Amino acid sequence: MVENNKKLKAEIDRLKKELKKKKKYGLVWEDKPEDVVEMCKEKLPVLKEVKGKEIITDKNKPVNLLIEGDNYHALSVLNYTHRGKIDLIYIDPPYNTGAKDWLYNNSFVDNEDPFRHSKWLSFMHSRLKLAKNLLSQNGILAVAIDHYELLSLGMMTDEIFGEDNRLAIVTVVHKAEGRQFVKGFNPTCEFMLFYAKDKTKCTVNMVPLDSGVQASFDLEDENGKYRLENNIRLGGGSVSLRVNNPTSWYPIYISKDCKIISLEKRSGLIPVYPITKKGEERTWNTSKETFQTNLENGQFVVKNEGGCYAIYRKYREKQSIKTHWIKPQYNATRYGTQLLNGILGSNTFNFPKSLFAIIDVLKIATSPKSTVLDFFAGSGTTGHAVFEMNKEDGGQRQFILCTNNENKICEKVTYPRIEKIIKGYKNTKKENINGLGGNLKYFKTDFVDYKESTDRNKIKLTKEAVEMLCVKEGTFESVLDNEDFKIFKNHDHYAGIIFDQLAIDDFKKAIKDIKGKISVYIFSLGDDSFEDEFEDIKQKVKLSPIPEAILKVYRRIYK
Repeated sequence: MVENNKKLKAEIDRLKKELKKKKKYGLVWEDKPEDVVEMCKEKLPVLKEVKGKEIITDKNKPVNLLIEGDNYHALSVLNYTHRGKIDLIYIDPPYNTGAKDWLYNNSFVDNEDPFRHSKWLSFMHSRLKLAKNLLSQNGILAVAIDHYELLSLGMMTDEIFGEDNRLAIVTVVHKAEGRQFVKGFNPTCEFMLFYAKDKTKCTVNMVPLDSGVQASFDLEDENGKYRLENNIRLGGGSVSLRVNNPTSWYPIYISKDCKIISLEKRSGLIPVYPITKKGEERTWNTSKETFQTNLENGQFVVKNEGGCYAIYRKYREKQSIKTHWIKPQYNATRYGTQLLNGILGSNTFNFPKSLFAIIDVLKIATSPKSTVLDFFAGSGTTGHAVFEMNKEDGGQRQFILCTNNENKICEKVTYPRIEKIIKGYKNTKKENINGLGGNLKYFKTDFVDYKESTDRNKIKLTKEAVEMLCVKEGTFESVLDNEDFKIFKNHDHYAGIIFDQLAIDDFKKAIKDIKGKISVYIFSLGDDSFEDEFEDIKQKVKLSPIPEAILKVYRRIYK
């Protein structure tokens, strides 16, 4: 009897645990295994450079990356090389319209597929989970989407990133005239979902997106740009009238030379009330308490306008970002398709995004040294936008673009576009367009068979991971290359890879004249970083065992 009670209690405890695992609220779908995900159980992705497509115009500038291959595999590699290093992820994924616009397990998904939504959700979920790991603590995700999957995507991103980290759902009017031949409700807009890795740590740049508005901030002080606006509340309906809002009717005392502003009545100061030139008794824009705070921060200016004194407040450039974006430059036909055709020729890619829409995302979510990732890179608009932003503000942003090569898009569209933007080109009007300069490395995803964790497989993975390590360290220039070890550098950093621990002494001799810290990767069948062998130069080196560090990442994401 006692034994039966124990078994019953154990079964009740098991059932309780199972019930806790059940989702009580959220998005549920039929999970559909994906071939590119399943293959990673036996083959591990690595990167291989396409040597003939390197573009270097300035070794002192960051190197941008173009990765050709399935983005699930590219994201897997980046989970090792760039975990926590990406400041902005912008993506424009397939919209799942049912018009055979994307492949799942080598088959186009159309309206007739009963699992169309489940396949799309499985596809997006696996990639967004990997992408989240890449964001820095102040990183931001921006996802473009239209009405077909907006609601599903919103619930999924709420689940992965947390509802509290949702920054905004923005409406982007990209085709104000609507679509031809559409009856009933005619879509004129798409949407953009913004999420933070951690809302308490991220910074959103509150800058005007409209160039006309931006130009209106024509004054500047130590706190930044501003424009002057009358402190009298002129709008706001009845609340702007004294009779309806008496607490915001009060005198502000100023000196005749306009240098003194005070709420205190003092000898020699003139009282000014919120009365318009037409004699209307209105109110000030703020309460007395708020006015005093802003006054102490130097936010008011007095002007003598023909014998009448007017009080102006400094309206700062940094205000708020509206969630309805509409301006001519968002037109995807003119500033997406036609722009791309002007660079590469006609009919090169369907539905590229407006260059200026992505530039505005960069204005909001990046700083001059940010790293930007787009793993649905398509025609390469994000890379183009990064170059344009760097030109505008002198920044050193760098990008990572990932795209498959379906219909040779990476070879025939993405790469040629970035190449022309860097080097310059002649458009379809035979006009010479100057290049913006910059650097690019072109990689393809490759695979290492790894069904078992054998010594042989570990050696094989280490040999094939050299370019992954160069990507991780940003060191692409070869300094020394032999069978036992390799050394690479960039303009301010070195990295070494040692394949045979017996070559450690020779490696130390090779780096003795190198100044600064060196990242050193040492082959180990276990997790030994050989710290004792580097004790005499421990301040100079940062040691990591390989391939164990890579395998740890892959075990975590493929579990």
